[in-house]
Order: sequence, then C-alpha cells, then structure tokens
Amino acid sequence: MKDDDRPEPDTIREKIWEIIFRHDTPASRRFDVILLILITISVVVIMLESIEKYRIQHESTFRIIEWAFTGLFTIEYLVRLWVVRRTHRYAFSFFGIVDLLSILPTYLALIFTGSHYFIVIRILRLLRMFRVLKMVRHVGEANVLLNALMASRSKITVFLFSVLALTSILGTLMYLVEGVIYHNPAFPNIPESIYWGIVTISTTGYGDVTPTSPVGKLITTAIMLMGYGIIAVPTGIVSAELNMQLAAIRMDRRVCSNCKTEGHDPKASHCKMCGDKL
Repeated sequence: MKDDDRPEPDTIREKIWEIIFRHDTPASRRFDVILLILITISVVVIMLESIEKYRIQHESTFRIIEWAFTGLFTIEYLVRLWVVRRTHRYAFSFFGIVDLLSILPTYLALIFTGSHYFIVIRILRLLRMFRVLKMVRHVGEANVLLNALMASRSKITVFLFSVLALTSILGTLMYLVEGVIYHNPAFPNIPESIYWGIVTISTTGYGDVTPTSPVGKLITTAIMLMGYGIIAVPTGIVSAELNMQLAAIRMDRRVCSNCKTEGHDPKASHCKMCGDKL
C-alpha cells in the first residue's frame, strides 16, 4: 500500500495502518507473521475437513474453527478498509480482492452447499511472505516471467486455435472411421471424438475412449507422434520471449540510489530489492 494512502498523522488510524500495511517495524512484522500462521492453519483445516473420516468425527469442531477464522479475517478486512485513505484503491487491488474472496466462501456456504471449500483461496494471501521475509527480488523475477507470458499471449492464442482446429478435423475423421464405419460405441458423436483428439494430441491419454479398428489405431499413432512436436511449440514461444526480457534487463543499467542494485525490469518504476523509486 502506497504512502499516499496513509491516514492523517498522529491518529489511531495511522498507528493501525503502520501495523497492517508496513513491513519494516517490529509490530508490523509480528502482525504479518501471526497472520501468515493463521492463514496456513485455516487452509490446512479446510483440507482436513474434505477427508470424510475426519469430517464425520469432527464436523462441529471444523465448523466452529472455520467460522472463527472467517470472523477474524472479516474483522481484519474491514479494518484494512477503515484505515486506508483511499478505500477503493485497496478494495480493488490484487490483495484487496484476494482478502475479500478468502472470506466470502464461508458466507456463501449458507446458500450454496460445499462452497466453503473455496476457502483454499486464502493460500494466495501467503504471497505476502515475499515482503515479510524480504524476498522482494523473487517478486521482481516473477514479473519477468509474467511479462514474457503476456508478450506471448497472441502467439499462444493462435497456436491454441490451430490445435483446436486440428483436433476438430481429426476428431471428425475418427468419428467417421470408428463410429460410423466400425460402430465403436466409444465414438458416439463428433464432440466425444474431439475430446478424444485433445486428450491424445496432448499425450495425456486417459484411456477412457480408445479406437479398436486398425485404421483408427493408425490415426491414433500419427496423432500421438504429432503431439510430441506440438507440446514443444508453446514452450519455445515463452522461452524466446523470456530470453528477450532477460536481455532487456541486462541492458537496463539503471542503478537504485538507495541499495545500488542494477538490472531491473525495463517496466519497473521501483527497485526490486528495496522498493525505492528508480
């Protein structure tokens, strides 16, 4: 949270803001560590509840613990909204949305049975540990990968469309061969055959839909071999963009005036190590 969202000085809101949103004071670090521990415990509890044996034996205990954690996190979320100067900035930020989504499932479970299992979304809140544990440089490295993925999105979209078109054609061919000519019940229609084509070309191979005719097996063999080559395409696209991102970073000679670190993301406006403005 930026300093321009800091409340008026010498107020109770400012003191709470420093504890919740700062990460460089003893009180704020204690708060963050306790918060991370509580988040971890709450996620582990919801995972244990999904095990039928434990759910039957301790159903009421799980419910009490779940509502206790949800109550704590709801209060924390409301306090965060209260202390920031610009409420909408926090509410629509990445962590603001994650904080909200982490408490909604328990309330939605009152209407939609089983929706409380989406509490596992709380695990995203553990991303705060990068700041708490002074691991900001890993966030910077993650941004490099994210930039490479974003730069590759148009090429990957074209690639996925091409694969979908190919599997549609091959799936239709297999329907004609297996379903129409050889009357294989595993290929009752074209959508089912396209599903088979996607599973086969991706080399996943569930085995729930299989050809029985010699021609069908020949087509399947060709698609499997084709799949090995196709899998390498998106990897190559992302790798090329990643190399370009890394080359741009090596060419970026901006040096942080605070910690003297160089080699930042070309789009970065703040140091990846200390957070100071470049």
